[in-house]
Amino acid sequence: MEKGEDNNRTYTIGFKLLGFGNLPKMQILLSLLFLVIYIITIIGNILITALVVVDQHLHTPMYFFLGNLSCLETCYASTILPRILASLLTGDRTISVSGCITQFYFFGVLVATECYLLSMMSYDRYLAICKPLHYAALMSGRVCLQLAALSWTCGFLATTIVTCLMSQLHFCGPNEIDHFLCDFTPLIKLSCSDTNLITLVTFILSSIDTLPPFLLTLASYICIISTILRIPSTSGRRKAFSTCSSHLIVVTIFYGTLIIVYVLPDTDTLRDLNKVFSLFYTVLTPMINPLIYSLRNKEVKLALIKVISKCRVLIEIEKK
Repeated sequence: MEKGEDNNRTYTIGFKLLGFGNLPKMQILLSLLFLVIYIITIIGNILITALVVVDQHLHTPMYFFLGNLSCLETCYASTILPRILASLLTGDRTISVSGCITQFYFFGVLVATECYLLSMMSYDRYLAICKPLHYAALMSGRVCLQLAALSWTCGFLATTIVTCLMSQLHFCGPNEIDHFLCDFTPLIKLSCSDTNLITLVTFILSSIDTLPPFLLTLASYICIISTILRIPSTSGRRKAFSTCSSHLIVVTIFYGTLIIVYVLPDTDTLRDLNKVFSLFYTVLTPMINPLIYSLRNKEVKLALIKVISKCRVLIEIEKK
């Protein structure tokens, strides 16, 4: 603790992230679980990003957005999971105020950007399936760059506004955060400053960042499904439904848990479940997105086979 400017109040200079400290007997198991999840997430997303960059056949709008998503998920997982692993393995759960706000900033930027990217990806699929004749004109390379830039800009802008307001707050009294990351609600509750403005601004920006992208995604998939229903081939319909349903499940989990945590009123029931809901959009979706969106695609599998074949040839040449 250190003295504040008025010399009558002490300000907190650090927090303690309680995380999963209430499960002492499961620390090793949780460490192994999160380590495996982190490795799978990083390898899967880096692999997709590399394939999209290297293979010319994947230089299409769909894979451009997938590459952006995979790059984002790599950064996203690296913002959250290493900190969780460190606290589980060492038992050190302390973090400075500036470190906590910094983690919140990067986490906020990435999660807000993902909201927009997922909606752009669903819009891309809507144009490809429902407007195939106009797809090339509507989704040109320039448009893809603009949509991706818009997604990242919106993510940076919204989170920067909230973080600037948060950096003006003072924290005193209790310094324990009952969470595994520096999230908005737990941080605000520890502040001894007036939080009415930042709470209102965050509610408005959270609503803008989640509800419109979710509704756009939902509308896109409804149109896609209605188009799929008109496919004469039963096997074609089944395959399309399988892909769309898996996409829709993932985005519903992602947007749904975000809306519950950031938009719905903070009740006692939801407060107890927020840590569980947060696991869905911070740990689960970054791991399964590469599997759902990319590694099931025939083009990605072919690109992966080509890369493996080239690597084998190079290894054989070096041996000779």
